[in-house]
Amino acid sequence: MRPMLFLLILAAGGCQAPDYDVILRHGTVYDGTGTAPMVADVAIAGDTIAAIGDLSAASGRVEIDVSGMAVAPGFINMLSWATASLIEDGRSQSDIRQGVTLEVFGEGWSMGPWTEAMKLEDLEQQGDITYDITWTTLGEYLEMLERRGVSPNVASFIGATTVRIHELGYQNRAPTEDELSRMQALVRTAMEEGALGVGSSLIYAPAFYADTEELIALAAVAGEYGGMYISHMRSEGNNLLGALEELITIAREANIRAEVYHLKAAGRRNWSKIDAVIARIDSARNNGLAITADMYTYTAGATGLDAAMPPWVQEGGLDEWVARLAEPATRERVVQEMTTPSDAWENLYLSAGTPDNVILVGFKEDSLKYLTGKTLAEVAALRGTSPEETAMDLVIADHSRVGSVYFLMSEDNVKRQIAIPWVSFGSDAGSMTPEGVFLESNPHPRAYGNFARLLGKYTRDEGVIRLEEAVRRLTTLPAENLRIERRGRLASGMYADVVVFDPARIGDHATFAEPHQFAEGMVHVWVNGNAVLRDGEHTGATPGRVVRGPGWTGL
Repeated sequence: MRPMLFLLILAAGGCQAPDYDVILRHGTVYDGTGTAPMVADVAIAGDTIAAIGDLSAASGRVEIDVSGMAVAPGFINMLSWATASLIEDGRSQSDIRQGVTLEVFGEGWSMGPWTEAMKLEDLEQQGDITYDITWTTLGEYLEMLERRGVSPNVASFIGATTVRIHELGYQNRAPTEDELSRMQALVRTAMEEGALGVGSSLIYAPAFYADTEELIALAAVAGEYGGMYISHMRSEGNNLLGALEELITIAREANIRAEVYHLKAAGRRNWSKIDAVIARIDSARNNGLAITADMYTYTAGATGLDAAMPPWVQEGGLDEWVARLAEPATRERVVQEMTTPSDAWENLYLSAGTPDNVILVGFKEDSLKYLTGKTLAEVAALRGTSPEETAMDLVIADHSRVGSVYFLMSEDNVKRQIAIPWVSFGSDAGSMTPEGVFLESNPHPRAYGNFARLLGKYTRDEGVIRLEEAVRRLTTLPAENLRIERRGRLASGMYADVVVFDPARIGDHATFAEPHQFAEGMVHVWVNGNAVLRDGEHTGATPGRVVRGPGWTGL
């Protein structure tokens, strides 16, 4: 790494005090708007960007020569699962070292509002990371993180699944009128606490049981506050176009902006559908609907073995799912449905094509951790059972959904999606560090490389988009979609979430076999004007704040 030149100017005696806290000298500034970069100085005062331009006549308490480096707004992770990892380690190292300064949570499940029963369930199901639950509402959880100390800013959608469990538990039925009214009241409270909108994840039980009208009712409340509806749609494979039509219907009927979580066409037989998906979203946008999407930069997704089994067997929650899987007649039916193509539910086992394309990456039980990193096919061979029987046995033995990676997508489609101007980016992963409890399981490499991979592999090396466009999609685009203020752009008066990286070196190193490897090329990161990464090393600072949506009442 080329050493940076630091110049400290200290006011003493009759000397004039510095004009700014920090001046970044001679960097190539990508302001987030997508316009061509310019060589300029950037000044930070307190938590704010104070000036951009020729600041040769000004002085800073700290001055850094960043010649040849890219200077950009901090990146926004549109789909973060750092909800527990930030409790374990607030430094958020794997994301900070890629330039992420805002983590956005809430893909269907959110860390509030929780009933006492939901808190107990979470405590019982915690895996490698354990924590006390000292909050009830979503706003209280986010404020707990801020008090505890985290390096990035944090924000969240309220989960439609969480709201459903709060009122209905894991039952497969529609809510009563009173229950739906209470669900809407929970959304209303969360929006006033600063939630960004409502998030859903409709392939999973019990979210799968919600019909379109229920989702419209919840989204409409968020829309009243200027929030967004964002969804892991009911299908990303066989019924992809139908699921997209549902999202568009919800956006139209609820009068709300909507976003597709981790846009993809999953399963080889569905790869050709991506052009129709893009065309349908473009058509909706041309007709006045604000529809956008986000994605991760890999051909594999990561979830659990629950995504390989039909939703009916999971009704009632984990305990009832595990109990059913021990029943011979149920097992026979599950095997039959796991191996039969259907549009009725999202079967990632079949979408992966073969059990060789399913990697087991996360177990709770120490006795099963030796299987981490092996494919479902390999474990089945070791046990002498079919892959389907093996999947059920592992869920029973681990009493968990068993973290799994599924290879589902086409590399050509990944590039096709990156080129779309209304697509932003999310890791769909936690933010961690290669030490301690994090080494107990294997994350998807996107936890360490999603954003650096965009800037290195797809922007610099393969030229899918220009660097100024990549920066726009990591910054201004998601900030505007979320309607968050004073973030996502380099301009005077904006909060000083600023990154400095080497465009020639930025890149990912994490692999599926060895995922715990930091990206490289990120040199400096400031969050709210505080240095959290200096010369590529974390400073230990935890200045992250709660970022609230447009409905926040300020109470």
